[in-house]
Amino acid sequence: MAWTKRQGRRFVRFSKTKKGMALLAVSILLLALFYLSLPKLLFRSPTSFVIEDASGQLLAASIAVDGQWRFPATSEVPEKFAKCITTFEDKRFYYHPGIDLLALARAIRQNIASRHIISGGSTISMQVIRMSRNRDRTLWQKLIEAFLAMRLEAGYSKTDILKLYAANAPFGSNVVGLDAAAWRYFGRAPERLSWAETAVLAVLPNAPALIHPGRNRAQLLAKRNALLDKLASAGTIDLETAHLAKLEPLPDKPHPLPRLALHLLERFKQDYPDLDLNTTRVATTIRASLQQQVADIVDRYHRNLSANGIQNAAALVLEVETGKALAYIGNIHTPQNSSAESQVDMITSLRSPGSTLKPLLYAAMLTDGLILPNTLIADVPTQIGGYAPQNYDLGYDGAIPASRALSRSLNIPAVKMLQQYKYQRFHPFLKSLGIHTLNRPADFYGLSMILGGCEVTPWQLAGTYASMARTLNHYERYSTNYNRADYHEPSYLGNDYEPPDESIERASVVDHASLYFTFQAMNEVMRPGEEALWEQFASSKKIAWKTGTSFGFRDGWAVGLTPTHVVCVWVGNADGEGRPGLTGINTAAPILFDIFDLLPSPGWFNPPLDRMVQTAVCTQSGHLAGPDCPNPDTLYIPVPGHRSSVCPYHQTIHTNREGTLRVTADCAAPADIVAAKWFVLPPAMEYYYKPRHGNYRELPPYAPGCAVGTPWLVMEMIYPKNNARIYIPLEIDGQRGQVIFNAAHRKRGSKIFWHLDDTFVGETETFHQLALEIPPGEHRITLVDDDGTRISQRFEILAK
Repeated sequence: MAWTKRQGRRFVRFSKTKKGMALLAVSILLLALFYLSLPKLLFRSPTSFVIEDASGQLLAASIAVDGQWRFPATSEVPEKFAKCITTFEDKRFYYHPGIDLLALARAIRQNIASRHIISGGSTISMQVIRMSRNRDRTLWQKLIEAFLAMRLEAGYSKTDILKLYAANAPFGSNVVGLDAAAWRYFGRAPERLSWAETAVLAVLPNAPALIHPGRNRAQLLAKRNALLDKLASAGTIDLETAHLAKLEPLPDKPHPLPRLALHLLERFKQDYPDLDLNTTRVATTIRASLQQQVADIVDRYHRNLSANGIQNAAALVLEVETGKALAYIGNIHTPQNSSAESQVDMITSLRSPGSTLKPLLYAAMLTDGLILPNTLIADVPTQIGGYAPQNYDLGYDGAIPASRALSRSLNIPAVKMLQQYKYQRFHPFLKSLGIHTLNRPADFYGLSMILGGCEVTPWQLAGTYASMARTLNHYERYSTNYNRADYHEPSYLGNDYEPPDESIERASVVDHASLYFTFQAMNEVMRPGEEALWEQFASSKKIAWKTGTSFGFRDGWAVGLTPTHVVCVWVGNADGEGRPGLTGINTAAPILFDIFDLLPSPGWFNPPLDRMVQTAVCTQSGHLAGPDCPNPDTLYIPVPGHRSSVCPYHQTIHTNREGTLRVTADCAAPADIVAAKWFVLPPAMEYYYKPRHGNYRELPPYAPGCAVGTPWLVMEMIYPKNNARIYIPLEIDGQRGQVIFNAAHRKRGSKIFWHLDDTFVGETETFHQLALEIPPGEHRITLVDDDGTRISQRFEILAK
């Protein structure tokens, strides 16, 4: 101890001298140079973009921008490769400080004896430095590599050095790195390779040209077998394993890399600049097995669809709870057909949604109390300004329950509902649900928004329905309240999901009960190819689903959900070409249900009874029961439904004792008058309603001598509506066509006398239609029946 203190005092005195201070400064400078001699980032070469599924299985990869297959480094080097490469290249790797003096001495001795270089004596650490510097191999460079190898050992663990080597070693042709080599030569991940396969890869960095197909096979085989013998001699593997490994064949030619999610790979490449990632390798939320199964289903249907000139299809499966994408088929992969544009990712492409937004309007109106689940909605010829929507079957129901109109996807009731809700309100409502592609003002879209007159992506549409289902699932979790964070976009990045911060609110954009009734209505649609009794089969899953078809048969949609999953399918042509028969029900829906067959059956949503109330509802009209509604049903309705209107169609009328004639106190004795509750639709609705409802009873006619009812209850113009603007196209012969006028009258056998601009133009009886040739300009049509009831309204014929 005394010597140590004495030496310490001498060192302190020496360090205060000029010579000591100079030596200390030089030492510090040398240490600084040693520390700074190695760049912080050793390798700057571009890497391939690589996506893996949730379990780490390779889904797809792209070649790096310099033309090399170079995967980003993995977190671990497989144990087999670590043992093979250290046995072959650097058996004292775990013991030397970066340079192996024994190996260098051996190399010098062998090279002198052979009179040419047959051994370099480089350690793995030196090879890592050489690969990072990419300089000519001179004696001076060798000394620099030795110096930097020691610096590498000082700053990196042995495991990290092996990772750097495995990620950047050349493996022949344009393959760099262990991962890329394992997939290119054996079609598997490196950790799944056999001893023989791993040994092949371990000898390649030393002589990458050996992998050339058809050449150097004997030399490569000899190197591999020699390494297997070394492993057996070292006790790493037993002799039997080594013998069996030698029987395995060498790789013949490079394998194609997995191409399970090419469109998702391209999306990751596009998103990468905006992602906070330090690697081009990412784990996604995709499940490889499900991805392959969904791709097989889409491909199978596409073979039939392509015969009709339908070239593209896409499918997306989301997990409701997290919004994670479990399967992502961006398009059919047909690179051999350039005209098919199969490279376009349809999951992120803007397309007309057809009728797929109708459930959102239904839910919005239930939430606002504007309708009840089965409120009657008018379904009659409609013209609003210059806009005249039509149902797909070109027919009319007169009046139909809102839920049934949704399940049948009728257009006119949907437009009537949006007219009541106001498209100016629906536009921001859609944005609040997650549809952010409505970049133009609401007036640009107008009422056609509900029929597909806007653009959405399958990604956002599926995400919106997932958010709605998630909100309903969390009904009990948040004690009947709402978490605003339940509405969020889907994600495909594996590390992207975090449980949302709770932002508990008493109200939401759509309440729980309205969501439940919306999904119930979507569940009542008859499935394609199914009989009407499909619900009776135990194997049938409860699925809320909706199809959509865009104008011109350009897009076929199907979106469906259960409490656990959302599936969205799009079918069409990427270039927007329409095809006959390209409808959602015929093209997309069968794919949707085949995909749901791959998913578990989770049951159904629990009814949110605390968000419902029991109340009397008119059986025939679906409105709140009024005093004139006979035998109302007591049903659960959403709480806001109390604000909806009372039944406007039931009224009390007075008839004779037989109920065949209406009477008044002016024409019948009080004892002969019977009060009856009658379901009365307006004439236009009644005209189309009664042929479809045999139990509908028309109003009895008035008894002779009794007063006639008000005109609007007797006669109504169906087409055109008041102030309509009409364009009449040219016929095949080049002549302007005719306008077909249509009216409804309650009285059977009644006559209507038609006047155009105060000029008599015709007479109709019972069936009130009249075709007229009318010049452009403003006109007035007047109708008078045989009882003198008169209606009159204006319209305009457009010249062009």
